[in-house]
Amino acid sequence: MSAEERLIRYCSIDTQSDPTSAATPSTLKQFDLGNLLVKELKELGLEDACIDEHCYVYAHLPSNCGEVKKVGFIAHLDTSPDYSGAGVKPRIIECYDGGDIELCEGVVTRAADFPLLAMLKGKRLMVTDGSTLLGADDKAGITAVMEALAWWQEHPEVKHGEICVAFTPDEEIGNGTKYFDLEKFGADFGYTMDGGALQGYCDETFNAASAVVKFQGFTIHPGSAKNRMINAMNVAHEFHGMLPGHMRPEHTEDREGFIHLTNMSGACDTAVLKYIIRDHDADKLEEMIGIMHSAEDFLNCLYGAGTVTVEITYAYRNMKEIIDANPEVSERALRALNEIGYPPVRVAVRGGTDGAQLSFRGLPCPNLGTGAGNYHGRYEYCCIDELEDASRLIRTIAEELVPEDRR
Repeated sequence: MSAEERLIRYCSIDTQSDPTSAATPSTLKQFDLGNLLVKELKELGLEDACIDEHCYVYAHLPSNCGEVKKVGFIAHLDTSPDYSGAGVKPRIIECYDGGDIELCEGVVTRAADFPLLAMLKGKRLMVTDGSTLLGADDKAGITAVMEALAWWQEHPEVKHGEICVAFTPDEEIGNGTKYFDLEKFGADFGYTMDGGALQGYCDETFNAASAVVKFQGFTIHPGSAKNRMINAMNVAHEFHGMLPGHMRPEHTEDREGFIHLTNMSGACDTAVLKYIIRDHDADKLEEMIGIMHSAEDFLNCLYGAGTVTVEITYAYRNMKEIIDANPEVSERALRALNEIGYPPVRVAVRGGTDGAQLSFRGLPCPNLGTGAGNYHGRYEYCCIDELEDASRLIRTIAEELVPEDRR
């Protein structure tokens, strides 16, 4: 089975997660792919492959060179809730010309809107038919791992240490590591295969928090409301207007953080605004939270104590401090990228990864690219050439761990 065929096979299985579900996995259909992968892993010689009640797949390829450090590779089963993953109909562009791509009538991936496509001219692309996402996020990551395992099965003479593999559910809704069993996984360090362009090496993520802002109004008949009514929706509007407009995600890029309004609801009596807050710099994240508390204090002085309540929840931290404390993890990946012909570019992820949370649980785990892009929508694609090389990257990292006298 080729990488192209494998990716199509995985993308044909709908594994969309559900942010409204309290269960893990959030959708039972993630088991469809998980169970298939367990079967395939066992066929590839990973005899301990298993899936647990929460849809985490674990497997280990035994060492054939004695004891060396154990490296792990992780990808996620689910696709984004933002766009349908059912009935995916991918097609291959054998030699991309660098221009616009018509997915279906009236739906065009415009090269001007997605400048990274220019780097893929002359390569093989897998795209959608415009009605669904592709699912390369993160089935390209799964494919890269499975292709590496298949190659090792075909080349038993090539030495490697123990390879630890895990496929997780619900990464897209922030629960990818909720029940991740580090002891069962067993790696000394790892890499999530969940990036974009293959040359991108991701050792830095946002620091992340969320805010739920509650507004308590005072309702009274509008005919006798003068100087008495407090309309919770109006107070919410005032609160949002007090947050700096330049800190909205539509006005930020690169290492600039943001405050992003994700949901609003309410009536005259009560209202709720929900935000996510992100920055690579932990101090700047706290400054943005401070701005929200200042708005809270001002409006409570204006309308009375308890009118506005800001509740902050911290989600994950920038993994860079952990990765920097374990430089050999980065050094191995950067050497491997150079070795396979992809001069690495360090990327500060404008988001989070499973690896960020695992890093703070004791498993240094930066993120590697798979050749896919334009995630979470109909314009998603995967460069098959880079996907094949992502499998080579996995093999190169693992094989370098073997001392020369045992290769």
